[in-house]
Amino acid sequence: MPLRTVKTNIVQSIRAFRVPDLQEAAQGLGHHFLYVNLAQAQSKQDILDIISKEFNLSASASKNFDSLYDGMTDPLHKSGPQPGFILVLEHIPAHAKFDKEAREQLLDIFREAADYWSDRKVAFRCFYSFSVARAPSAEKAGVSPEGIELLEEGEKMPTDKLVDVSPMALRMSSPFNAGYWQTAA
Repeated sequence: MPLRTVKTNIVQSIRAFRVPDLQEAAQGLGHHFLYVNLAQAQSKQDILDIISKEFNLSASASKNFDSLYDGMTDPLHKSGPQPGFILVLEHIPAHAKFDKEAREQLLDIFREAADYWSDRKVAFRCFYSFSVARAPSAEKAGVSPEGIELLEEGEKMPTDKLVDVSPMALRMSSPFNAGYWQTAA
């Protein structure tokens, strides 16, 4: 059971967990499994719309963060006993239109929802990961490579690739990981 060491009401980085393992754990526990990939979201409204749609929340849940919280709490509680929840918010954007403050506000909504369900003795585990845009390489600076969007003024947005910044990926690429850097003799 991959979740035996994870608190029942928590919001944390996905770290070494894999989405299929979390889904299997949810099925084993009889919990709801809710997954959303936010890699294509560009703004707060995009994120609200995608989460609301993917989690099958009411349309009003996509108005703002408060309505998202409301959609994940009272209506579900009033609809009957809940077995528990495992949520995955994958690739939360990390760029100028959805900065650190906005990301923290989003995660705070899920932390508050975890507290809400904790008060009702219902497990609510939320796992998340961030995505960041990587600037195009210098040799591509004057070229319009496929996948780079143009702003209204014609300026290129440096979002040609999403980089996996999960702790597992960072450990794998660490210069301090001797096994990674040693060559076979």
